[in-house]
Amino acid sequence: MARRLTIDVESWPIAGEFRISRGAKTEAHVVVVNIEEDGLVGRGECVPYQRYRETVEYTVTLMEAARPHIESGLSIEDLPSVMKVGSTARNAVDAALWDLRAKQTGIPVWKHLGLAEPKARVTCTTISLSSPEDMAAKASAMTTSSMLKMKLGGELEDIERVRAVRAVRPDAKIFADGNEGFEPDVFLQVLPELEKYNLELLEQPLRAGSDAILETLKTPIPICADESIHTRIDLEQVTRRKYAALNIKLDKCGGLSEAVYVAREGRKRGMKIMLGCMVGTSLSIAPIFQLSSVADWLDLDGPLLLKKDREPGIRFEGCTLHPPTPDFWG
Repeated sequence: MARRLTIDVESWPIAGEFRISRGAKTEAHVVVVNIEEDGLVGRGECVPYQRYRETVEYTVTLMEAARPHIESGLSIEDLPSVMKVGSTARNAVDAALWDLRAKQTGIPVWKHLGLAEPKARVTCTTISLSSPEDMAAKASAMTTSSMLKMKLGGELEDIERVRAVRAVRPDAKIFADGNEGFEPDVFLQVLPELEKYNLELLEQPLRAGSDAILETLKTPIPICADESIHTRIDLEQVTRRKYAALNIKLDKCGGLSEAVYVAREGRKRGMKIMLGCMVGTSLSIAPIFQLSSVADWLDLDGPLLLKKDREPGIRFEGCTLHPPTPDFWG
């Protein structure tokens, strides 16, 4: 049976509003790829992201351009010659090809990649950007969450946000995420105050490419690269900037194949690893969960931010993520 590619665009309502320093949204728009061959179907999902000048329409266009190659039997190994690394479109195709290979061979994806078998892991829980009082109230209500990831606005009020959340959750590991929101002068004012609150990590406070001050910055808070790290070509830059950790996301890397390389190379350079995601369904989480054995932290609560996840999907018990079942993915 010849291969058949199908591409679907889906919208998933978010529970409430997801707000970061760049803005807010109430729906997650995803593109789903199915690659069918000999009665077996491999699936992948990506989340086009405007920050990287990607739209749903552009993503579908890239997939359609690759259709002749995919339907002619394109392998995972040959994918880089057809779709550029670092695109969300490639991520979904890469995931579908890995899923198809696992189903065809009966060998799970983690084993194909030479990784340890994924085990249940706790994920961070996201607190969207809001007033200090509102963020503290949400943190207080997250009684099953031991790791809280709070969004910052890139302003002096962030000091009050962190203070308020820490006051109600002295027990939690707190991750603060700037999403590139800080101007350098504001960041240098805020940082000494944030150092008082025992943050586990401070993620991407400055704009990618405008973060040179990190090279000489002295702070006890580990700084994590997110928007500054996409693929292997960014590793030299984040090393030079002295980032202590990398937030690896499949939609930035362009798929699991590249993410594995970035994670392993980051480790060699002494960096800690966070596995992250965009706001999407369990289908976008299943591939990156294959790397969980090499991660220090998981930030994979995207499906928990939706009003309703894909069914069947990945099983969550509170904030504990369970590996996807083979029939779902991988």
